[in-house]
Amino acid sequence: MSEQARVSTLVGRTLAKLGVGHVFGVVGSGNFDVTSTLMAQGIPFTAARHEGGAATMADAYTRMSGKVGVVTTHQGCGLSNAITGIGEAAKSRTPMIVLTADTQAAAIRSNFKIDQDALARSVGAVAERIHSPATAVADTVRAFRTAVNERRTVVLSLPLDVQSGTAADEVGAVVVPEPLKIRPDAGAVGRLVSLISAAERPVFVAGRGGRGAREEILALARHAGALVATSAVASGLFNSDSHNLGISGGFSSPATAEFISGADLIVGWGCALNMWTMRHGRLISAGTKVVQIDVEDSALGANRPITLGVLGDSGLTAADALAALAGLQPESAEKYRTEANALAIKQGSRWRDVETEDLSTGSSFDPRVLTRELDTLLPAERIVAVDSGNFMGYPSQYLAVPDEFGFCFTQAFQAIGLGLYTAIGAALAQPHRLPVLGAGDGGFLMGISELETAARLKLPLVCIVYNDAAYGAEVHHFASEHSEAELSSVVFPDTDIAAIARGFGAEGVTVRTVADLEAVRPWIADYQAGTQDRPLVIDAKIASDGGSWWLAEAFQGH
Repeated sequence: MSEQARVSTLVGRTLAKLGVGHVFGVVGSGNFDVTSTLMAQGIPFTAARHEGGAATMADAYTRMSGKVGVVTTHQGCGLSNAITGIGEAAKSRTPMIVLTADTQAAAIRSNFKIDQDALARSVGAVAERIHSPATAVADTVRAFRTAVNERRTVVLSLPLDVQSGTAADEVGAVVVPEPLKIRPDAGAVGRLVSLISAAERPVFVAGRGGRGAREEILALARHAGALVATSAVASGLFNSDSHNLGISGGFSSPATAEFISGADLIVGWGCALNMWTMRHGRLISAGTKVVQIDVEDSALGANRPITLGVLGDSGLTAADALAALAGLQPESAEKYRTEANALAIKQGSRWRDVETEDLSTGSSFDPRVLTRELDTLLPAERIVAVDSGNFMGYPSQYLAVPDEFGFCFTQAFQAIGLGLYTAIGAALAQPHRLPVLGAGDGGFLMGISELETAARLKLPLVCIVYNDAAYGAEVHHFASEHSEAELSSVVFPDTDIAAIARGFGAEGVTVRTVADLEAVRPWIADYQAGTQDRPLVIDAKIASDGGSWWLAEAFQGH
């Protein structure tokens, strides 16, 4: 006869056996036992200062580690505190588990009582729950399979009366599920190959669904004569390829945008081809054929008309297409992959190589110059996280990353304040890399409680705060139509963010000029020596850029 165990113990042990990688959360009475079980099973736990921070840490960890992250919350208010981070993860299709307590069914007057399932579904997450002690293990496995196989954020509720019950310990019989990969239909592959074969200027754009398929996509691109690019979330995927255009969309350099708009065929690999990646469709020229490959049928053509939709895994689709194309065309085609184009891409695909006017004033730093200098100064083996705001293109385009696991972009919800949380989760997923955050002063201050978490964890985290003493996106968007007095709601007195950072246990420096960056060198030297154990906050007083180019793109979609 099987031994009996508490349901909270069974759920924690099942998740540990299934292979979750890290747990983030704020622990209360409702989630104390299940969190303790996960820790006892050897799953690392990070205590955040706010559930919203914990949710985005788990999201970033999942994206950058390849393992399923977990956020654990108290019932009711604990879950509601985390909902913005959960919404970001759900919109990004992050395979993550939100392990939350829930009130007892009979506790209709509990202060913590809310409709947790409806709340989860309202932001696009999947609502699951532990229904009874007898089904606890099966319910947990189902939630995990849904997260992994469907790439969904799953909110798994554990009612207090159920989690305190007991059931037979069947965790030992749990089988870890293999991720499913969809092989495309042969007919669809044939149509894809026909389009590639007929194209003279093909461009392949990979999104998050193209991660893990780098070699297959590149092999096909080289044989087909295609240039390659990524959406922002997959930045770094095609590093080292001679015909890599970098990021497609609002962050594109002029040269990259020109190459993409010159394409006669655009193929999206696990890429939504949304308004950000295609500049509201302006990167798609008249007559250009568009193909989209995705594992979700409803994603095909969801954002714009397409010539062909292929349901399938990006890696399998690219491999099958290459085999079919090689049968028709044994030799690689040059087409768009010329030596002249490779040189033009090398010279102009990154904004840091594009000449711009220096807007520095002596008391404020041109953010482009600042970020170029830091790109040179900071170690290259890095992982970059970016908050949302007017500044966000500077770290996204000027800070190079080593590969697709070097850039974490939690922007599907466009919520400011997630950047510091993102940086912490990403840092724990890639501990061998220097974590670097790009944030505005508004977003950084919004989430600053987690700076204590970074300091407590002794993370050598570089926080670049683009400080314009305002919510810069709103200032630039409304400035032409509103008076200075009317803009007072989004403009603030200058804040000494470096001093605040020191109060949290971080190092803080204020920079206004290139010369001021000399204060960063001792911190970097300690990092390179392996002795750095505290975050560095760079309070950069930046000059106005008059409204960034990607900001104009963003407001068109509001």
